[in-house]
Amino acid sequence: MTTNKQIHLVSRPSGEPTTGNFKLVEAPVPTLQDGQVLVRNHFLSLDPYMRGRMNDAKSYAQPQPLNEVMGGGTVGEVVESRNPAFKVGDKVVGMGGWQQYHVVSAEQRGALRVVDTTHIPLSAYLGAVGMPGVTAWYGLVKIIEPKAGQTVVVSAASGAVGTAVGQLAKVRGARAVGIAGGPDKCAYVVNELGFDACIDYKQHKDAKSLSAALKEACPDGVDGYFENVGGMVLDAVMLRANAFSRIALCGMISGYNGEPIPMAAPQLLLTNRMRLEGFIVSEHMEVWPEALKELGTLVATGKLKYRESVAQGIEAAPEAFLGLLKGRNFGKQLVKLI
Repeated sequence: MTTNKQIHLVSRPSGEPTTGNFKLVEAPVPTLQDGQVLVRNHFLSLDPYMRGRMNDAKSYAQPQPLNEVMGGGTVGEVVESRNPAFKVGDKVVGMGGWQQYHVVSAEQRGALRVVDTTHIPLSAYLGAVGMPGVTAWYGLVKIIEPKAGQTVVVSAASGAVGTAVGQLAKVRGARAVGIAGGPDKCAYVVNELGFDACIDYKQHKDAKSLSAALKEACPDGVDGYFENVGGMVLDAVMLRANAFSRIALCGMISGYNGEPIPMAAPQLLLTNRMRLEGFIVSEHMEVWPEALKELGTLVATGKLKYRESVAQGIEAAPEAFLGLLKGRNFGKQLVKLI
């Protein structure tokens, strides 16, 4: 317990990121001061938003500083405490970054939260009962606002956010239609998660073809769309959108390496009086308790299913992250650190 392995970002990517943008660094585990807590991270979360932070460009998130620990969500266990609010053995969730250990000080209010692992596995607090789950909940409940019988479509449907969107839509009596890459992911979304249909976008070379498949899967049109991808997928969905439909714009992974993302028919926003709203879930902390309560209850009772892709060891984080950006993960991408 003397060495802390860390992954630093050491250069900005030009186009697609590579493992060369990262470096494995060994640092001593810090000695605690009064009010501080030492956490041994058990799991590290890998998320698409991290790609944007690698650039030194204006965005909703501050750029990741070079030659410092890559930021990210973590779950772990308190191994030493000089803070009365935390005791050794507490299971906690926080933003520990890509490293084996991290220190939290008393003045960092809200930076560390004790969680109950009696009915919910620790790793789930980085996925279904964490930021991805709350992201799904906010976009669906606060922006799409589905009514029973309406049709909700979600792209990246087999990912950490998409899987929750469809299942939460079903809880509310809506039809859930996924868009995912490959037959295995589509089969999982329908057979395991209970979506009404799932379209394999890899079987369609253009928006017209994908839109025809959507017409078959959504005979009554699309009332709500949870967007994670952009590009051709968004164009295809907009061709099937109903009047007064709503789009929750969560991510546009098709343009994360700087590629332009033109919209083929933006006039449909006006023609169909559509509402398109982008959101960042960390700006809506007031809804987190309500969202986490529902998500935690559904996971604990087995009504919200999820899947995890787990890379082993801190050294595996960069390669696993690059795989996430290419859709190689199946469900929530984690790195297991112990």
